This record gives sequence, structure tokens and C-alpha cells, in this order.
Amino acid sequence: MQVSLCIIFYLIVCQCMFVTPVTLTAMTLERYVAICLPLRHPELCSLHNTQKCILIILTVSSVPCFIILSTFIAAASSSVYTQHKRCSMEMFVPLPWQNHFKFAVYQFYFFIMSITITFSYVKIMKVAKAASGENKKSTWKGLRTVILHAFQLLLCLIQLWCPFIESAIIKIDLLLYINVRYFNYVTFILAPRCLSPLIYGLRDEKFLNALKYLALCGLYKKKIGFT
Repeated sequence: MQVSLCIIFYLIVCQCMFVTPVTLTAMTLERYVAICLPLRHPELCSLHNTQKCILIILTVSSVPCFIILSTFIAAASSSVYTQHKRCSMEMFVPLPWQNHFKFAVYQFYFFIMSITITFSYVKIMKVAKAASGENKKSTWKGLRTVILHAFQLLLCLIQLWCPFIESAIIKIDLLLYINVRYFNYVTFILAPRCLSPLIYGLRDEKFLNALKYLALCGLYKKKIGFT
């Protein structure tokens, strides 16, 4: 594929790779506000602020992509863009210093998002221990949501390390590299993106009943209501 065309695909893939962990971090902060700052939740999580948050998520997710692309453009000659090469993310970090810089950017994001998740978990845990009655039930539900986001985020953040593992394996065995890359794709890219819609969907009784009805080919006869 021509390098100039590969750049477009790189930006799309890189954006998708970062937008999921950043979104999960934002969702965790929303749970923190809802449980630890309930009086400010309607104000901070209004429709207007939600739209701003979406723009911030997209911007923050695109920053690493443009930084890494900038290092590639700075080091590449003008003739590179017309060449045909195997399109991969590794193509944009041909020099050792670029690879180290990419690793530093990834680790910075890993550190910030991990700190955010841990902070939210600790704060919600304190509120959960002090709560009682219905508040306690609601708080523990929020805590379970944060744990789910933490697990998803862990899978997403591990994918940031995958390119470095794969680049080391490809030098050893090509077949092993293909198998490891396939495993990484299913486990660390597909799985965390499927967890949220699946789990949040199964919590909805109407969706769960409809899913059972379709899965059992109409044998599940419980009445299904739709709004």
C-alpha cells in the first residue's frame, strides 16, 4: 500500500485504539461524581457538558496519534510517501528513538488513566463503607461498575504494550508472531469493546428477555415489552 494512503488508515486505527480507554476513564469519573458528589452530578453531567466531554475525549485520543505521526514526518524523506510498503503501525517508528518516544507516550497515558481509575475506586470505596440502606446498595452498584471499567481498561492498556511484544517476537518466529498478533487482537482489542454493550445490555430486563427469545428460537415465551 502507498505510504500516503497508509497514513490515513493509521490515524483511524490509532484513534480507535486510544478512544476506548479514554472513554472508560471518563465513564469512571462520571461514576465518581455521581456517588461522591451527588449534588453536583446534574450540573457537571448535563447535556451541554456531555457534548464538551465527547469533544475532549476525541481530542485527547488523537493527540498520541498526531505526535507519533509528527516524528515520522520529521524523519522521513519526501520520496517515502510515494513508496509502497506493508501498512502497519510499526512502519511509522522505523528509528530506535522514535520507538522509545512512542513507548514513553503510551506509558504516560497508561499512568494517567491508571491513577484516575485507582483514585475513583478508593473514593467510591470510602463512600460505600460509610453508606447505609438504599444509598449503600446504589454505592456498591457504582463500585462494581468502576471495577468493570478497571478490568476493561486493563485489557485496553495491555494492548498499548502489544506492539513492543510483537516487534520482538517477529524477529524470532514469523508463525509465532502471527498467532500472538491474532490472540492480542481478540483479547485486548475486541474483548474490552464488547464487554460494555453486552453487560449493560444484559442488565436491561427487556433486552435480556428479547435476547433469550431470539437465542432459543422463540421457545422463551415470557412477554416482551418494547417502548
